[in-house]
Amino acid sequence: MTGPAAAPMANVAPVVAPRAGRASRFGWAGLGLLLPLILALGWEAAVRAGLAQGRLLPPPSRIAATLWDLARSGDLWMHVSATLVRVGLGFALGAVAGIVVGALTATLPTLRRLVDPSLQALRAVPSLAWVPLFILWFGILETPKVTLIAVGVFFPVYVGVAGAIASVDRKLVEVGRIFRLSRAAQVRRILLPAVLPATVTALRTGLGLGFLFVVAAELMGASEGLGYLLIDGQQFSKPEQILAAIIAFAVAGKLADALLVALTNPLVRWQDTARDAL
Repeated sequence: MTGPAAAPMANVAPVVAPRAGRASRFGWAGLGLLLPLILALGWEAAVRAGLAQGRLLPPPSRIAATLWDLARSGDLWMHVSATLVRVGLGFALGAVAGIVVGALTATLPTLRRLVDPSLQALRAVPSLAWVPLFILWFGILETPKVTLIAVGVFFPVYVGVAGAIASVDRKLVEVGRIFRLSRAAQVRRILLPAVLPATVTALRTGLGLGFLFVVAAELMGASEGLGYLLIDGQQFSKPEQILAAIIAFAVAGKLADALLVALTNPLVRWQDTARDAL
C-alpha cells in the first residue's frame, strides 16, 4: 500500500520493534539457562539413582547446600565482596592505563615503534610468573593483588583501543578536515564514535581477565576471597566448596559484565551492529 494511507502503518513500526527486541532478548537469556539446568538435573538424577558416586563431582543439591551454609554464616558475602573489591580496583587501574597507552601509541607512530614491541612481549608472560616478583616488591597485602589484576586488565584494553584507533577509516578524518573541524572536534565527533564499540568490547575482555587474574592474586597470602575458598577446598578435600566457589565466580563475573554493558550501552546505542554484539 502506498500513499497517505500507508503513513499510519509506518509510524507504528518504531514503537513495536523495540518491545519485540527486548522480549526476544529476555527469551534468548532464558534459553541460555536451559543447558546448565539440564546438565545439573541429569547429574543429580544419576547420583540419586546410584549410577555415579558423586564423591569428586558432588550433585547440585550438595553444592546448593554448601552455598546456603556459606551464605547463612556470612562467609560467602565476605569472600565475594573481597574479590569484587580487588577486581574493581584492578580493573579501574588497568582500564585507565590501557586506554591512555593504547591511544598514545595508536596516534604517535614513533612511540608505537618504541613501546609496542616490549608490551607485546610482556603480554605473553603468564599471570603466575608475576606473583613472586610482586610479592618481593609489594609484600603480601592488597597492593600486589590489585597490581596483578591491573596487569591482566591492561593488555586486552591496550590492544583493543590501539587496534580500534588504527582501524578508523581515514576517509572519515578527511571529511572532518574538509569541513574544517578542529582537532578537538574531530576527536569528539569522528574518532570517539568510531572507536567506542571496540573499546567497550576490550573493556569486557579486560574485566573477564580481571576475574581470571584474581585467582592468581589471591594465592598471595589471602585470607578471604573466592580464590581463597578454592584453595581451602583443595587443601581440605572439599569438592563441593570448590564448585560452590566456581559458581560464585561465574555469577559474580556475569553480573559484573552485565553492569559494564548497562553502563556503556548508551555510548554505542546509535550503532545497531554494536548493540546486537553487546
